[in-house]
Amino acid sequence: MAAENSSLVTQFILAGLTDQPGVQIPLFFLFLGFYVVTVVGNLGLITMIRLNSHLHTPMYFFLYNLSFIDFCYSSVITPKMLMSFVLKKNSISYAGCMTQLFFFLFFVVSESFIPSAMAYDRYVAICNPLLYMVTMSPQVCFLLLLGVYGMGFAGAMAHTACMMGVTFCANNLVNHYMCDILPLLECACTSTYVNELVVFVVVGIDIGVPTVTIFISYALILSSIFHIDSTEGRSKAFSTCSSHIIAVSLFFGSGAFMYLEPFSLLAMNQGKVSSLFYTTVVPMLNPLIYSLRNKDVKVALKKILNKNAFS
Repeated sequence: MAAENSSLVTQFILAGLTDQPGVQIPLFFLFLGFYVVTVVGNLGLITMIRLNSHLHTPMYFFLYNLSFIDFCYSSVITPKMLMSFVLKKNSISYAGCMTQLFFFLFFVVSESFIPSAMAYDRYVAICNPLLYMVTMSPQVCFLLLLGVYGMGFAGAMAHTACMMGVTFCANNLVNHYMCDILPLLECACTSTYVNELVVFVVVGIDIGVPTVTIFISYALILSSIFHIDSTEGRSKAFSTCSSHIIAVSLFFGSGAFMYLEPFSLLAMNQGKVSSLFYTTVVPMLNPLIYSLRNKDVKVALKKILNKNAFS
């Protein structure tokens, strides 16, 4: 009904990442490799956390959900992108496009808020270690996670509902490898002022609120670290937080470049490159960043490997 009422277009054509024939097959295998690493890395981390009881702590509860989100929103985007490298015309129905847009936004907004919960967890662990298990009780962790997914749902609904009110006429070529907000607005044949306003407001909240929360948490953490007498304690605290900061910087930096630049100034080819970071690179790197720099995960992995070798 939405397609019939608000749009004359019944399907969209995704232009893909590039129109250069000579690089399509190499890019297909490159991004297929990225996707395989993403799936194996995130599902591996999820499995490892489930199988090891000593990883059943608030920190790994949030890391478990981060891996779940990374796996899901990478799976919403990458398979369709891979098809654009091997098909002459990569089409998607109007309903399919709106569905992809909704789930992409749901997971990507959730991804933007879960670092706030993780930063708060690190703040409590480092600044109030004696009260950690009381403050980060299962009920508190559940409420924080509910807030993360609640913000994801609210952001996805706001953008998708506004997009379903846009009229699309003859132009159905989306200059992107997925159904994203700004490339779709380029195809509109009516005013997109309201949609652009919603983008700036909602994305501003989705990036601004977590950034401020993370900044305050880590400012307090750094203040606490400098009061730690033990060099080993300082090193452990810095190591725990540095991986989080690296992952957050990559994600928010690429997202802000894509969505907070004025719509009229944004070149879609630049937007595609920026999108690759938070849709492909970040979900692939997160499990590597958090596991390779994490002693507990390394120990858990060695236990699993030794158990399998023994068997």
